[in-house]
Amino acid sequence: MSGSDEQSDEDLAAAWGAEVEGTDGADGDEPKSAQPERVLNQAEIDSLLGFDNGPSGGDSMTGMQRIISSGLIAYERLPMLEIVFDRLVRIMSTSLRNFTSDNVEVGIDNILSLRFGDYLNSIPLPAMLAVFKAEEWDNYGLMVIDSSMIYSIVDVLLGGRRGTAAMRIEGRPYTTIERTLVEGLIQVVLADFSASFDPLCPVTFRFERLEVNPRFATISRLSNAVVLARLRIDMEDRGGRLELLLPYATLEPVRELLLQQFMGEKFGRDSIWETHLAEELWGTDIELDIVLAEQTMRLSDVVGLKPGDRIVLDSAPGAPVQLRCGAITLFEGKVGRRKKTLAVRIERELARTQSGERS
Repeated sequence: MSGSDEQSDEDLAAAWGAEVEGTDGADGDEPKSAQPERVLNQAEIDSLLGFDNGPSGGDSMTGMQRIISSGLIAYERLPMLEIVFDRLVRIMSTSLRNFTSDNVEVGIDNILSLRFGDYLNSIPLPAMLAVFKAEEWDNYGLMVIDSSMIYSIVDVLLGGRRGTAAMRIEGRPYTTIERTLVEGLIQVVLADFSASFDPLCPVTFRFERLEVNPRFATISRLSNAVVLARLRIDMEDRGGRLELLLPYATLEPVRELLLQQFMGEKFGRDSIWETHLAEELWGTDIELDIVLAEQTMRLSDVVGLKPGDRIVLDSAPGAPVQLRCGAITLFEGKVGRRKKTLAVRIERELARTQSGERS
């Protein structure tokens, strides 16, 4: 490039900077606006959108993430679900100690709501994905065991010594032995998960299949909302993470039970008030109308009636009459006299019908 070309480029850059910053560019410093625009890398984009550490919940979400997740149903609206997961942690601690013959500590990292598609994209691979079915609810759930947990459980079950980290060989498919050992862990966790729901309702979680590709473990529409519980399992110097995912569609049959604030709660009912109301109803005064007969007439005939006109009823003397409460026909009886008072003796009870309908 010639000297004149370089000079013209510098003059153009100085003039551009002077327009933006309001300076004449005479000092010779290159304006900031003249620098080439920097393109954000993937890490910066993820940090901007709040996806750098996976889906987050609570108050740590960025503004963009709040907008994206505004249509989700917060798991906090299902108070009993958190109690179920707390019960699962207690049961799993005992079951995994018996399963591994080692000291096992289980804890909940967090429980959050997100979309199924977002979760599939955030699963760290390699991992094992267990698809299970809730028999009574006729729907599916997902359990994800990360790589650290897989190698730790294999090491423990095959007699690995304590104090040595589990050997990890990445970049190869899981062997049949590894899959079989992990399936044993899955069966234990699913049995405990079923037991944790027992105080609410009986449900059986049955293991369906084991996948290593998230796309083959699709159990719901990618846009559907799900509840995710992240569990941390520590076996002294070994351990890993286990995640349980339940779509809201799976929990729909027991949604009313999960809405309870405490076990056995009955929303909208007060037994003391119901008893009091029932007792007071027995003392309520009501009016009964005795219908001797009914006649259908044209409006012009009704308008033309004068004092002295007769209306002929299609009813013989002694014919049964109907007793009504408002528009509801209750009984059928006969008109008579008791001492000096007109009376009606109830002959039979009629089916509850509106006036004008036949019982």
